[in-house]
Amino acid sequence: MMPAVPASAVVFAYHQVGVRCLSVLLAGAVDVKLVVTHQDSPNETIWFGSVAALAELHGIPCITPTDPNDPAIVERISALAPDFLFSFYYRQMLGKPLLATPRRGAYNMHGSLLPKYRGRTPVNWAVLKGERETGATLHRMLDKPDAGAIVAQQAVPILPDDTAAEVFNKVTVAAEMALHGVLPQLLADCAPEKVQDPLQASYFGGRKPADGLIDWRQGAQTIHDLIRAVAPPYPGAFCDLSGKRLALYRSMLQPGRKPRSPSSGLYAEGSAIYADCADGKVLRLLALEYDGMALDAARFLGRFGPEKLSLT
Repeated sequence: MMPAVPASAVVFAYHQVGVRCLSVLLAGAVDVKLVVTHQDSPNETIWFGSVAALAELHGIPCITPTDPNDPAIVERISALAPDFLFSFYYRQMLGKPLLATPRRGAYNMHGSLLPKYRGRTPVNWAVLKGERETGATLHRMLDKPDAGAIVAQQAVPILPDDTAAEVFNKVTVAAEMALHGVLPQLLADCAPEKVQDPLQASYFGGRKPADGLIDWRQGAQTIHDLIRAVAPPYPGAFCDLSGKRLALYRSMLQPGRKPRSPSSGLYAEGSAIYADCADGKVLRLLALEYDGMALDAARFLGRFGPEKLSLT
């Protein structure tokens, strides 16, 4: 009897999810014929693993086209006649001609529990919106983003003080688990599919560094969620203080603490810095920078004194 021919795939991948999901395919003996990834941007903090380096380690051809939908790229992939096409945190939409190239389906790994949080930066949005759970979803790709039938899903908790980076690490493991669990069924053409309910869908766009501006008219929980959602390695939450930028990187709600006064403001007591918020609740600020320099309670007191600073 002739040995079974391994299933083949072309993989579009980037970021840590791309690294881990490509690793799952390789561990599952999938014949990855080509990897398509991005060149790292000099304007971005690269805190994640390299898909290109992993492909090179395994001797897999790797390309970084500016436009993956270029007809020459589509023709090259079509000539490979892959069984599957996978997209793991690849940052560009794949058009219909590309999605039509695999013989057995095109699948995307998305960093939320679809149909919730379709679109860009789903982990950051889930934290910003105060969710207590998110996850990873493997789904069929359509020309409409994140709308195809679900074939695997893995949930993870979001703890009250988790930052987006900490949640992203959990989602990376969730993506690996979801793909690893369903891969044998995909290869056997018997993976279950669940059509998404469009009435349950939500869609969010990309975020910019300027979106980290804190509105101190909001309540403590909302401000805390913003700080968590954009904490490093993302650009961070910030506000203006005495004409210079105050960056807030970590915070904690203080439910047992009363504000000094009803108005929003900052002050230091002992070894801690606090923010009284507009809803009468208090945040402890655990990691700050002022004018580009780390700011602790002693430096705060030395620079601003013991009085509460207004944040209107």
